[in-house]
Amino acid sequence: QVQLVESGGGLVQAGGSMRLFCAASGIISSINYMAWYRQAPGKQREVVAGIFSAGSTNYADSVKGRFTISRDNAKNTMYLQMYSLKPEAPAVYYCKAVSKVTTRSYWGQGTQVTVSS
Repeated sequence: QVQLVESGGGLVQAGGSMRLFCAASGIISSINYMAWYRQAPGKQREVVAGIFSAGSTNYADSVKGRFTISRDNAKNTMYLQMYSLKPEAPAVYYCKAVSKVTTRSYWGQGTQVTVSS
């Protein structure tokens, strides 16, 4: 089992920056891939960025050049550094972890991000 807890969300002005945290606990050694997703009201959950245990990353086109995903395996924490935030509908950002053993996905409870214009 893996437990994920997100934090760091809140209200920020357009053009500002924010850092999200995802703290993992449980059988951390089984995690191969972690990712950030976001979901706005009435919309489907979409992937924002992902990172493999070896360090390779991928990003949604909409955030490339503005967001940076990283992880500190020693601290069992994943981060999402967001710059140049755009005024959009509030979204809940979720942390996801995928087990390399079972391929099961684990989700956190989410943290809301609101960017004001």
